[in-house]
Amino acid sequence: MTDIADLEARLRRLEDIEEITRLVASYGPAVDAGLAEEVSGLWTEDGVYDVDELFMGDRAAIHAMVDSDAHQGLIGNGCTHFLGPVRVDVDGDEAIAVCHSILVAYHKERYVVARSGANRWELRRTSDGWRAVHRTTRALDGDAKARALLGPA
Repeated sequence: MTDIADLEARLRRLEDIEEITRLVASYGPAVDAGLAEEVSGLWTEDGVYDVDELFMGDRAAIHAMVDSDAHQGLIGNGCTHFLGPVRVDVDGDEAIAVCHSILVAYHKERYVVARSGANRWELRRTSDGWRAVHRTTRALDGDAKARALLGPA
């Protein structure tokens, strides 16, 4: 029979996985709605978002990206940032989450896949809950380094 401490540990792990899954899932709707405060709030204050063509070295830079003319133009024309499903590996107060992402953009009266990406999120439990410390996104364009992001933690 399982003791109470074991059950509590298993429950905490499941709750951690659920919270992290919700954090990752909240990125797409928030960034598509242009909610800069909500998007940047997914990261720690010094959290990094590293995309192929753009490096954001802290929460303020992530906030600025969402407010930028380029991003506002993208969402103003119609787009969907879709992430999922996510695999989460928790180790105490640290975690790794990996998933695919698809950016679908409305262009010339039709929707086109503008980007397919591999994502690796490094997360930490904080006093405000789980937050991203580092997210790396690379285009799945055949590069082995992008595929490697989807591998085990």
